[in-house]
This record gives sequence, structure tokens and C-alpha cells, in this order.
Amino acid sequence: MKKQSSELDSPTGPGDQPSKRPKLDLKDEGDTSTSTGSVNATGNIIHQSSEGGEKSPHSKKNKDKNLKGRRRRDTASRDQWQERNPDASKEPRLPKRECALMIGFCGSKYSGMQLCKTQPGLLEQRTIEGELFKALVAAGAVSKDNSEDPVKVGLARAARTDAGVHAVGNVVSLKMIMSVPGVDDLRARINSLLPPDIRLWGFQRVQRSFNARLLCDARKYTYFFPSYLLIPPKPGSHLDRALREYANLQECEIPWNDDPFWSTVDFTTSTSQEDMIRKRAWRATPGHVERLRSIIQKFEKTHNFHNFTVARDPKDKTNNRFMKKLQVAEPAVYGETEWIAVSLNGQSFMLHQRKMMFALVMLCRTGTPASVLDEMFKLTTIHIPKMPALGLLLEHPVFTGYNTKLAKKLTPSDPDYREPIDFENYSEEMNTFKQRSIYDNMRNIEDRKGLFDGWIRSIDSYKGNDFLYLNPKGTIPPEAILTKGERRQNPFRERKVFNLTSFAEEDNEKVREEEPPDEADEAEESMAEESMTKKELEEAEG
Repeated sequence: MKKQSSELDSPTGPGDQPSKRPKLDLKDEGDTSTSTGSVNATGNIIHQSSEGGEKSPHSKKNKDKNLKGRRRRDTASRDQWQERNPDASKEPRLPKRECALMIGFCGSKYSGMQLCKTQPGLLEQRTIEGELFKALVAAGAVSKDNSEDPVKVGLARAARTDAGVHAVGNVVSLKMIMSVPGVDDLRARINSLLPPDIRLWGFQRVQRSFNARLLCDARKYTYFFPSYLLIPPKPGSHLDRALREYANLQECEIPWNDDPFWSTVDFTTSTSQEDMIRKRAWRATPGHVERLRSIIQKFEKTHNFHNFTVARDPKDKTNNRFMKKLQVAEPAVYGETEWIAVSLNGQSFMLHQRKMMFALVMLCRTGTPASVLDEMFKLTTIHIPKMPALGLLLEHPVFTGYNTKLAKKLTPSDPDYREPIDFENYSEEMNTFKQRSIYDNMRNIEDRKGLFDGWIRSIDSYKGNDFLYLNPKGTIPPEAILTKGERRQNPFRERKVFNLTSFAEEDNEKVREEEPPDEADEAEESMAEESMTKKELEEAEG
């Protein structure tokens, strides 16, 4: 995912070339160029003289010149802030340390993880990092000198999440003031300044070369969906008719003929409300679960995922991603509805990874051979929609490489030793938050709005050829292939409502498939994604 210095754009799967990673500097940092420091067990700062051989006068001269320039910029920044805040007294300079902050959040009310600069004339977008940074400044963990530009403290995140997506665990790294005068419990102070749907589990000092984005080995996500999505298309729906007609041309029969869910009722007269009652009572069989597990294995290891993201040349090497392990859990019933959880553990995920879940669910419900995924990993381009955002959850990032290097080279008695990054230390708090703020919210919205049912009915009501790759032979027909620059007839259009994870409490109206998508909105979103630079795409992935 990180083009220049991360392994994530070139996943190190079998046969892959290892990519460059930032060198882990095990020496600690100080506050100036002439000393280094560390924190002992009691939190006191121990300064040590810097080491190194003699340097030439020329090197020293350049170094002094750079330092003077940096001091001038820092002084100018402080002076500018003082001019804008004449009543504020100049605060003392407190030592900053590179830290990793372990956080969790319910993303329903936010425009994503990453802090965005507000364009002139536009409203400020509310983001997780924006709220976190404000709380850090207010708590005194970030000085007022650096309060207007997170770049000054090296703000980075391990995984960037889309608007509305939740995270039980994520890591943010930055240089922060760990000991604030008058604050006995800095974590509690920061949490008191954060909204209740964003939590700081803890923070710890890390090596000075640490960067949450570049040193993250893998990310673990979970996708939840109601098991009734596995019920075959309703007989007579547009998708049912299109797939039947194409199967007839192939001289094949569709696998869902006489499916018991539809064969026991008069589907020609049953309403969507009546269907929904029966769907909530439906339960997946062991055969459904085994089929899901068989299909999902196809995603493991290294593949070209160009069809599962946006705006990528199929030949671009950055499409190659390494999926470590993907698992399907046993179904579980909550309220009236049965849910299935899919866990995804990969080195990095491309923008719109929900497309993977679309392929998994649709192949299972239509009986399409899993071999069609091999065709999707080739250079042929097809249209794969996204599953609803409501089901996606970032569990936590993984820092195995960083933790292992520390353990190999340093012992706990070493002044430069740092604790490994381990979310297990906060598992009890995290599980409580996940249940109350994320799972309950997800199920409540599905119960009130029928969001997943509205989504699957919007798929089944599509009249075009985009989904003809869902056929008994597992082939991609010419009618479903996209050609760059060529306008296709009746393309499938996605609706913005399925990107939402938050609705007004009084909004209990069911999502309807009859509502046409806003073509202007979709075109605007598509153009914005296609115009993204490689660097912007990398920043948008996690």
C-alpha cells in the first residue's frame, strides 16, 4: 500500500519480492540534536550524551545551518500563534516523545479516519483524527505551537477507514508530550475530551523511527452480514431472468431451481414485507457455510485485485496484495436474524474491499463455481459492486515485525527497550465497546431499516448484463467485460444509502430497491476516485 517505503504495495507472499521498509532505529531520541534521552521505569527523563565519531567541519557546518533554519521556522510558528492569541502566555517547552496511541471508534458520525484540510468555502469534515488531535491539544499532549498542523508532530495511522466504518482497534503515531504538568492521568484526561464514540485505550512510547502506517505488518477486518443474503434470487426478478436466460444459452440449468425458500410460497404475489419476515426466520445450512469457506480460500495468498478496487490499471503491480488468512465463522442468531462473520487478515487492503464480500456472497447464493475468481484475478475488467458499509469493522492492525525486532535486540532492562504493541492489554474494554457501540448499532439499523434486504433487492432488480459472470460455468462472457472509454448500456448503479452506517433514531422507514440511484452523485464519486493520484490512493487504503 505504501509505494516508496512500505512492504504493503508489494506483499511478501510466496514468490514475491520483499519490499523496502523503514529501518528500525533502536536508539532513542532526545529533544535537541546534541543529546538523546529515554524514560525510566518511574517516567523520569534520563538524558544521555550523543555518541559518534568525529565529524568533519564541513558536516558540522551544514548541520548547524540546518538547525538554525529549523529553529527560525519553529520560532516564526510560535510568534505567529502568539500574534493571533495575544492574551495567551507563552507556554514552557515540554519534551515530546514518539508514541503509539491505541484507539477505537464507532465511525457512523464521521467522514472517515484521516484528518482532511478544509477547502475554502466548505464545511469542515468531522474525522476521527480531527477529533483526536483536538483532544490531544486541549489536554496539553500537543503544544499550542503545533496545534494547527498535525504534520509537525508526524501524525500517521496504521489503517485508514472509509466514512462510517468502525474500528475496535487502530494505531496512531505522533510525537506527543507524555507528562503534562497538573495532569495525573493523561489517558483519562484525553478520553474526557473525546466524544464517547471515540476511545483512547492507551498510549506508549515507541522507537523514534516508528511510523504506524509504514511499520504495520497486517490489518485484521471483520465483515458481518445477515445469512439471508445467501437465499437465491427471487424467481421472476430481473437478475433471476437474466441469469436463467444466459444459462439456457450455455445449455445449463441454474443451481437454484426449486429452492425450498421460494418453492413453498406463491412468490408471484408475496410482498417484500412478507418476504422479509420469512428471511429473518431463515437459517443457513452447513452446506452454505462450507461453500462460503471453500470460496473464500480463493482469496488467500497473492493475487491481482484490480477488479476489487477502483481506478487501477490491471497491469499495475500495486494491485498485487497478499491475503494471509480469511475465515468464515459459524452463524449466530441475534434477535430474529442470523448473522455470519467473515474475518480477513491481509498485509494491506485496497480501497473498497467490500467488493470482495460481494463476490463471496453472490457466488454462494447463485451456485457460481469459485473458479470464476481465477478469471477475476486476470487482466479482464468487470464491474463488482460494494456490499453495504454497515457490516465492515477494523479489528486491529498487527505489528509483528516491530515487536520481534525489539525483542531480539533489546531486553526490558535496556533503557531503549519499548513495550510491544499489543491490543490484548485492552481486550476487556475493547470487547465492551464493540458490543455496545458497534454491534448493537449495526443490528438496530438492520432491524429498523432493513438495509441489507434493501441492498440485495437492489441487486436482484438490476436489468443489465454486468452480472452475467454469475453463471454455472464460471466464465466471464463478453457482455460483462468493461472496456476503458467505452460506454456500456444499462450499467449497474450503486446507491449512496448503502454507504451509510448512521440514521436518525426516528427514521424507521425500510430501504426500498425501487428508488433509483442518483446518476449525478455516482458520476461525481466515480470521477473523484478515478482522478486520485497513486499517492492519494495509497493514503486511502489500509
